[in-house]
Amino acid sequence: MGRSGVGEERTAALIPVASYARTSEDVRQRDGHGVRHQLLINERVAREHACHIVAVYADNGRSASKPGVARPGFERLLGDLARGHTEQGQVIGGVVCVADDRLYRRPEDLARYLVALTSRPGRLHLDPLGVRDPYSLDGLMQAARSLQAALTETSVRSRRLTNWHWARAVEGVPHSGPRPFGWQEDRIRLRPDEASLVEQSIADRTAGKAVRAIARDWCALGVTGTRGGRPNAQTVTQIMTAPRVCGYRANRGQLLLEPEGGRPVLGQWEPIVTPEQWQAVCATFSAGSLYLHRGSGAPRLTGYRPGPRHLATGLLRCARERSEGSLCHGALCAQQGRSARSPYVYSCRDCRRCSISGPLADEAVERLLLSGTPGVTGLPESVRIRWVSGGLPLEERRQAIASALICCLVRPGVKGKQAWDPSRVEPVWRCADRVGLAGLMADSEPPGDGQGPVGQDGKHGEPTGP
Repeated sequence: MGRSGVGEERTAALIPVASYARTSEDVRQRDGHGVRHQLLINERVAREHACHIVAVYADNGRSASKPGVARPGFERLLGDLARGHTEQGQVIGGVVCVADDRLYRRPEDLARYLVALTSRPGRLHLDPLGVRDPYSLDGLMQAARSLQAALTETSVRSRRLTNWHWARAVEGVPHSGPRPFGWQEDRIRLRPDEASLVEQSIADRTAGKAVRAIARDWCALGVTGTRGGRPNAQTVTQIMTAPRVCGYRANRGQLLLEPEGGRPVLGQWEPIVTPEQWQAVCATFSAGSLYLHRGSGAPRLTGYRPGPRHLATGLLRCARERSEGSLCHGALCAQQGRSARSPYVYSCRDCRRCSISGPLADEAVERLLLSGTPGVTGLPESVRIRWVSGGLPLEERRQAIASALICCLVRPGVKGKQAWDPSRVEPVWRCADRVGLAGLMADSEPPGDGQGPVGQDGKHGEPTGP
């Protein structure tokens, strides 16, 4: 018999096993050297125990202790074990790895691994310590002890890391990770262009400017975040309200106080604004604001959409006549106003050339509904009494309006005319004798979309009347 025949005989006599390797991090060299070293050790262990490797599975830079982390190599290994062979048809008689914590660090992963491994009889588990029988009580107890050791190690490392971050924070050391917006790479010195932008935005927000408008201004200037993303309302808010802007240190999403005295911990970096300015801008947001939920230690709000804040939101449509003779029919959306008389205005988001005072428009809509026109509003007397007495909540008032009105057409004001003209608001009733007017709105959006004041993602023209 030739040498090749002897080699094939020896290979056939060896136990076919699968080799698995995993590393939690590969951030320094990024070359997968940790996984390669584990696979070399697996080859040596397989030879020492009369096995040969028929398939290799690896997960580089994948944590096994964090829930939700995908490990494609581990999933393929479980699938092939359950099937009994690899995709190429190679029978699998066991698994070899350098340590149990490479395979599992969570009880559910251990359970899945044992179920897949013992789905066929006669399989074994190998590591540098020797061969383990996964079907015996001793083998199960050894796997459970390995899991307990891994859980303990994970807990100790997590607690040690938490304490390390806290100690650094108390000393005022800057945050690790990507550089914060407004500072240089050393996280100590200010970056003048970004710092001045943050300072101006804090002043604008304190003066009453909408945060979405500030985000639009940043986008118009071509500003990008430290990771290259476009700024939006949430990121701009988090930048402005971060304690670091006034020199305070935070840890896990909360302001850090000195153990003695309870004063805020000062960071080692240059501040952008004073603590008083920071407190003033934070006061412009409500305590439950979605924008203020930040950091790993802060709860996340999901599925939250603010409700409408104004009576006529979603109801008004632009009646400005276009050059071809048709009406604009764009939705009038709530925007921040510029006077005490009109703290908010409704502006057309399509043509941007029709605006109306928000309080006066709401008052006009209310008068239309409460005018008592026979056969039109159909407002129950009980609802009317509650409305007039002030006992009807905003949402119920909006529902009453939606049941009586399709929409209200708003004609543009006359430039230079200061007197309020309530006839600018023309109702389109939900009734048979006014169905002709309803046809005008065939191509319009339905009123009362329930998404609150919209249209703040685009600019609007100057109001052409009160």
